Amino acid sequence: MKIVFMGTPDFAVSILDAVAGAGHDIAAVVTQPDRPKGRGHMVAMSAVKTRALELGLPVLQPARVRKDPGFLGTLRDIAPDAVVVAAFGQILPQEVLDIPRLGCINVHASLLPKYRGAAPIQWAVINGDRETGVTTMLMDAGMDTGDILEQKKVLLDPKETGGSLFDRLAGAGAELIVSTLDKREKGLITPVPQEESLATHVGLLKKELGDIDWTADARRIECLIRGLNPWPTAFSSLDGKTVKIWDADVIPSGSSPDSASGEKTDSAGRDIPDAAPGEILRAGREGILVRTGKDDLLIRELQPVGKRRMTADEFLRGHKIREGEKFTRVKG
Repeated sequence: MKIVFMGTPDFAVSILDAVAGAGHDIAAVVTQPDRPKGRGHMVAMSAVKTRALELGLPVLQPARVRKDPGFLGTLRDIAPDAVVVAAFGQILPQEVLDIPRLGCINVHASLLPKYRGAAPIQWAVINGDRETGVTTMLMDAGMDTGDILEQKKVLLDPKETGGSLFDRLAGAGAELIVSTLDKREKGLITPVPQEESLATHVGLLKKELGDIDWTADARRIECLIRGLNPWPTAFSSLDGKTVKIWDADVIPSGSSPDSASGEKTDSAGRDIPDAAPGEILRAGREGILVRTGKDDLLIRELQPVGKRRMTADEFLRGHKIREGEKFTRVKG
């Protein structure tokens, strides 16, 4: 099949490799223009462009697909059987959707209609979902609203991070697109409309989302930490300095009163002191135990500003925890 591939970030590279590996004729790869990146603002190619050049594939980089008549003309001249789209980063106009005879097929990292929009991978972790997956979809003019072609479910690991799920769903998407293209070419797939009443929408991840609200329950905070790992990361303020939180565990604290002392105890039978959300209850080699709005959070790995990631034990060698010391929000 003659294919035009559209994609930009790392997630799309696995999809591109799968389409090429399946023996399809990739007539062109379309990706976002080179842009400045990093502290030095050096102009860099997208991950997809880098891989396309390695594969010897022609690359097109229209700044705005819908406002580039030259690009539309080139696409019509190619006359692809299908356009495969994976995290391209631009909305395709109807003029593009109408060109391929088998349509524009999008690989989306959620089980549509759940998590339409940006960052579906991270939001699945943040929201504590037990399963997610990938969907191949016949694109229309809406935002992730097209008919479903195929889906593949993926179960989340209890310690799943945004980064680890990103890699797993990229692999699942690579497998699924090969299946979908084969079945679509043979007429073996009947597109299924999405159930609008089940649709949910998620937005781009913003850095301020990681500013931990310690009045939330420990489970929600722990999911946030994992979902924002490796970017933009969850963080808090300790002793006036920002600290990134990389790994933590929920420690249930809602147990019955101790028969001898009359004080509440945690699941290990230890007394639970009265404390405000964010207050450090104790700190040791196993981690830093922090009170939350419900249950406690045991921080196991963190990173002070300007320093490397470290275990709680390593952190405590250079930071003595004072009685009553608290983690607080960075911005009020």
